[in-house]
Amino acid sequence: MNSATVRNLLVRGMLAGLAAGLLALVVAYFLGEPRVDAAIAYEEAHSHEHGVEAVSRTMQSTAGLSTGVLVYGVAFGGIAALAYCFALGRIGRFGPRASALLLAAAGLITVYVVPFLKYPANPPSVGDPDTIGKRTTLYFLMVVLSVLLAVAAVILGKRLAPRLGNWNATLAASAFLVLAIGLAYAFLPSFNEVPKDFSATLLWQFRLAALAVQLTLWTSFGLVFGVLAERMLAPKPARANGATRPTPVAH
Repeated sequence: MNSATVRNLLVRGMLAGLAAGLLALVVAYFLGEPRVDAAIAYEEAHSHEHGVEAVSRTMQSTAGLSTGVLVYGVAFGGIAALAYCFALGRIGRFGPRASALLLAAAGLITVYVVPFLKYPANPPSVGDPDTIGKRTTLYFLMVVLSVLLAVAAVILGKRLAPRLGNWNATLAASAFLVLAIGLAYAFLPSFNEVPKDFSATLLWQFRLAALAVQLTLWTSFGLVFGVLAERMLAPKPARANGATRPTPVAH
C-alpha cells in the first residue's frame, strides 16, 4: 500500500470518525448527561463545600461535550484508519467493507469492552479522589494489555493454522486470549469505592450509557468507513443506462 493510498484512507478515516462522533454525541447527550446530572446532584447534596464553578454545567453538557466527543472521534478515526491500512489483507480474504467492520468489532472489544469489564465507567461522586491517578494508570494499562494480547492471539492463530487447521487454531488462540485476560483480571487490583447510599440503578444506567456511546461510535465508524474505503479501493465500473459503459474504440 503506497503513501498516497494510506493518506487517502487516513482522510476518510477521520471523516468517518467525525460522522461516528456526531452519532455518539447524540447518544451521550440524551443517555449519559441526565445520569451525570443526577450524580452531580447526589454529590452536591452530600458535600459541605460549595465552590464557584469555573465552567457552568450548561457549557459542560453542550459545547464542552460536543468538542470533546468530536475531537475524540476525528482522532480515533485517524488511528483506526492507520490500523486498517496495516490489517488489510493480513486478517484473511475479506473485502474492504468487511475488513472495516471486523476491525471495528475487534477494536470495540479489545480497546473498550475488555478494560470496561475490569474497570467500569463511574459517574461523578463515585471514587476516591486520592486514588484517581492510580485508577487511571491501571485502566490504561488494561487497555494496552488487552490490545497486545489480542495481537498475540492473532499471531498465534496464524502460526498454528498450518498444523491444526484454521478452526482448531482459532479455538486455541481464543482460549489463550481468554486465559491471559483472566490472569490480568486476577492480578491487577480492583476498586470498590461506590458510596453505600449511592443508587445502584443510577450507577448501572450510567455504565450502560457509557457502553452505548462506545458501541455507537465503533459501529458507526465501521459502517461509514467501510463504505468510503470500498469506494476507493474497489470502485464499481461506470455505468450508463443501467449497463456498463463500453470502452470507446478508435476508428
